[in-house]
Amino acid sequence: MVDAPSGVTAYIALGANLGDPARQLDAAVDALAAMPGSTLVAVSDYYRSAPVGYADQPDFHNAVARIETTLAAPAVLDALLAIEAGLGRHRSFRNAPRTLDLDLLLYGDATLQLPQLSVPHPRMHERAFVLLPLLEIAPDVVIPGFGPAKDGLAAVAGQAIERMAGSGRRF
Repeated sequence: MVDAPSGVTAYIALGANLGDPARQLDAAVDALAAMPGSTLVAVSDYYRSAPVGYADQPDFHNAVARIETTLAAPAVLDALLAIEAGLGRHRSFRNAPRTLDLDLLLYGDATLQLPQLSVPHPRMHERAFVLLPLLEIAPDVVIPGFGPAKDGLAAVAGQAIERMAGSGRRF
């Protein structure tokens, strides 16, 4: 793995809708906290949202985590994929139900277009289940190429999302 020159702030979206989604998110948070070369800094509350794309599936539980990492962005992605696999993720088709989904949303102020990774996440500003938890833990965050994340709120105002009381963790 290639390390980043110094610590970088990265944001990761977490989602699950199979099994016990809240426990899946808890397990993912624990795995993020143990990720080598990284420190878990914050996790939003958990949110419940309707599925996007393939609608014939249970609602999702979502959150966003902030880490400080010395890993390069592709190495962060590799670690996220390993966490997903370790927690039972199977990829059957696009937007399928899943035990866990981890997406690298932002990696500092970088804009990356690699075969396996696009940063910032290309649709993050279009999804309430990303923007609301992200803004909860980073109210002034800027999405490279888009602008302040809060500027996307009006466009997602009609998307059904609910904060789940007593969820998430504070650091």
